[in-house]
Amino acid sequence: MKITMIGSGYVGLVSGACFSDFGHDVVCVDKDQGKIDALEAGRMPIYEPGLDTLVADNVKAGRLTFTTDLKSAVAGADAIFIAVGTPSRRGDGHADLSYVFAATQEIAEAIDGPTVVVTKSTVPVGTGDKVEAILRDAGHAADAVAVVSNPEFLREGAAIGDFKRPDRVVIGTEDPRAKGVMQEIYRPLYLNENPILFTGRRTSELIKYAANAFLATKITFINEIADLCEAVGADVKDVSRGIGLDNRIGRKFLHAGPGYGGSCFPKDTLALLKTAEDYDTPSRIVEAVVAVNDTRKRAMGRKVLHALDGEPKGQTVAVLGLTFKPDTDDMRDAPSLSIVQTLLDAGVTVRAFDPEGMEAAKKEMPGITYCRDAYDAATGADAVTIVTEWNEFRGLDLRRLAAAMTGKAMVDLRNVYAPADAERAGFRYTSIGR
Repeated sequence: MKITMIGSGYVGLVSGACFSDFGHDVVCVDKDQGKIDALEAGRMPIYEPGLDTLVADNVKAGRLTFTTDLKSAVAGADAIFIAVGTPSRRGDGHADLSYVFAATQEIAEAIDGPTVVVTKSTVPVGTGDKVEAILRDAGHAADAVAVVSNPEFLREGAAIGDFKRPDRVVIGTEDPRAKGVMQEIYRPLYLNENPILFTGRRTSELIKYAANAFLATKITFINEIADLCEAVGADVKDVSRGIGLDNRIGRKFLHAGPGYGGSCFPKDTLALLKTAEDYDTPSRIVEAVVAVNDTRKRAMGRKVLHALDGEPKGQTVAVLGLTFKPDTDDMRDAPSLSIVQTLLDAGVTVRAFDPEGMEAAKKEMPGITYCRDAYDAATGADAVTIVTEWNEFRGLDLRRLAAAMTGKAMVDLRNVYAPADAERAGFRYTSIGR
């Protein structure tokens, strides 16, 4: 089938590359000529393991192309996916749908025959209705152009695997022809018996927000339990394991840490709250999750300050890991942003290292020193803190790390190390919930 992907960012590029790997002909569209030029030259605009190879293979096979010309890309397409950004709107926290509606307007002017328009972007309930209204106003009849919701459930750092081996594929449509098109697009997954859930369009739109809010709630819950563990002398890792073995709860997203960040959970929980308010059904649980997570990040910065020996001003802290999670270069709402700012506000000098995120971090945190590796960052530091659990931080030579430092405080915000191992290396060790 011929697929047009509007937007060549994280979701659009990964989805387009994976669809082309299924055997479909895919053209990815983006307004940024520089991004298109880079993609055509084999340079990825994001870091995602395996994406460069996947793109290169399908470009070579002739199934994946890139362009800024939306009109030519839309011509003859069986399905047109909208995969543009929906950031939080300044001022009120609602999802900013201006990119979605602008793309829809351009699509409406370019459609030259029957097709299916699919919202892949994360959008609030009712967005599909508005997309449909734009298309109808442009003269496209319901029996020719259908609007479908197909939310993505991709984890940064594991997106290709998530796309090809998903827990589920959610498709929101009640149009028989559109259902047939979507079944054909996802046929390779159907043959592998991956569950495809067909729902109403509004239900599909809400599923994505509900899923992300629930996962954010699990993270925030275990973080509060970690604080209680510290107060009563319990071990949050064992508590997490003990409750996670209950298959009604599950083990995933029960790892205590400095709070959630990234491109999805912060904006999606906020957008869900705003939608709930608009329909006079306030979500008190999600409100608490958002508030607790926001305060936790700076609290983790204060935890590092408390671990320093003496007055923080003038001391140096090595920060290991800046991105919101491993295996990505994404700095959006990363806990490190608040933690580092808390340290800087206290007069601390920050030396930092991240395997993939430093270029992006420099735009957000220009006032710190970026180092070549973990040991370089620790040189002369009074304390070291692990903020992001990159694999290369799991096997550090702790004695070498301690020897490079002036002080001996380690604040492990991801519980990477056993306390006894860190203490044997000479550290005054602090972790989360232990």
